[in-house]
Amino acid sequence: MGATIMVQGTASSVGKSVIAAGLCRIFLQDGMSVAPFKGQNMSNNSFVTPDGAEIWRAQAMQAAACRLAPSSAMNPVLLKPEADHRSQVVLNGKAVGSLSSQEWRHKKPEMWDAVATGLDGLRSEYDVVVIEGAGSPAEVNLRASDITNMKVARYAKSPVLLVGDIDRGGVFAALLGTLELLEPEERDLVRGLIINRFRGDRSVLEPLPTMIEERTGKPVLGVVPYFRTIALPEEDAVALENRETRQANDDDLVVAIVRFPRVSNFDDFDPLERTPGVHVRFVDGANGLSGAHLIILPGTKSTISDLRWMRERGLDTTVIDAANRGTPVIGICGGYQMLGESIIDTEGLDGVAGGSEAGLGLLPVQTTFESVKSTRQVQFKMNGGPGLLDGASGIEGAGYEIHMGVTSPVEGACPQATQYVRHGGDLERSGAVNAGGMVLGTYVHGLFDSGSVRAAILGNVASSAGRDARATGDDYSLDVELDKLADHLRENLDMATIYGMFGR
Repeated sequence: MGATIMVQGTASSVGKSVIAAGLCRIFLQDGMSVAPFKGQNMSNNSFVTPDGAEIWRAQAMQAAACRLAPSSAMNPVLLKPEADHRSQVVLNGKAVGSLSSQEWRHKKPEMWDAVATGLDGLRSEYDVVVIEGAGSPAEVNLRASDITNMKVARYAKSPVLLVGDIDRGGVFAALLGTLELLEPEERDLVRGLIINRFRGDRSVLEPLPTMIEERTGKPVLGVVPYFRTIALPEEDAVALENRETRQANDDDLVVAIVRFPRVSNFDDFDPLERTPGVHVRFVDGANGLSGAHLIILPGTKSTISDLRWMRERGLDTTVIDAANRGTPVIGICGGYQMLGESIIDTEGLDGVAGGSEAGLGLLPVQTTFESVKSTRQVQFKMNGGPGLLDGASGIEGAGYEIHMGVTSPVEGACPQATQYVRHGGDLERSGAVNAGGMVLGTYVHGLFDSGSVRAAILGNVASSAGRDARATGDDYSLDVELDKLADHLRENLDMATIYGMFGR
């Protein structure tokens, strides 16, 4: 069986996913076959594997760090929140139903087999498996139902690296408190500590690392500086709360993205944020749409609930008024469904019992929710037309779809398709655009990953706003960014000690 090393954290969002990805790339660079693993996660930011399985987006990034195609074995259990106390359960890449938080806790023992099987399979195939924990292992109220932190470490007899985030403050207390709350055998598995996201002069930390080592008996294996020059997909929606924002320049093209309570796959818009001269802002109120040159309704885990949330805040009428004035509007996945005439969900599959809802009426389509979930990677070819599609005819790209609803034209309407998609067969019509071409809907995540698609759409947005066409930022490479991450960690972690933990 292959070796393992596990990255756990003092809390959620302390940087476990990024540290794990960097270790994956380092081990790969050093000649080992390596794979990532996370037993269970809760997130709506998901990705579709080549065989149509659904996993957490961070494991897909870590697979890229290993230069592997992602697989469901890397994330056997995924919970996708639909409401405050209810989540869709994705087991081994497939949706198997929805459970309340209480129901889920009773079902966790049944999920352990999938976690152990996935980990065993990876260990049998790769030299080393980099395991990521979830949240904190010190949540003692969840210990009995743990299937992703110390239970995994004990099962694999894996050394654990414990990560604390100094940027949020209290890292000494967080590291010490986490260790104090662990059981003795769990504490023994923690072989080193990492202080993450440090800003400033390293010398001002003294004597903190020494104090931590003396108090805990665990070595501090590195202080990892905060970075801004490595462009990686964010781990989860909490990143939208903590991101640093700048003011738009006068000549920027302003893209306003509605930040739904259950927003999903917001990394669709990373390419826009990397495009020079484009200012992206996530908004949760009508005032945030003021001055936008393009409005985007992103994906959401619960279309009806988030559409009602829009109405409560007056965002619905603001979007409609903006579209009527000629401001371009794009809807992706759940956002596409909202742009139609109606959403029909008599069985409550969207997370709202027996819910159906009138849409924004900006596209002549309607969505009906069905129990079969579509999860597939696709290739697409853009259609041409007026407005946002001007000059886009024949432009190709690749992406993926994750949705339960089926969207079709309303009776008597025949809207133009946004693009044609292929999934192992012939091209099929997909998406819709209104008669003027300025309101566009699609199910394809990753639409903006293609530089030529970005150039066409942003060029048409700029033209409608009387601005110059934007550059596309085509030189971005995730592989290059992961190499930068590996270099960053090599410079700041004691890799010799880490290698020694699993006999390398």
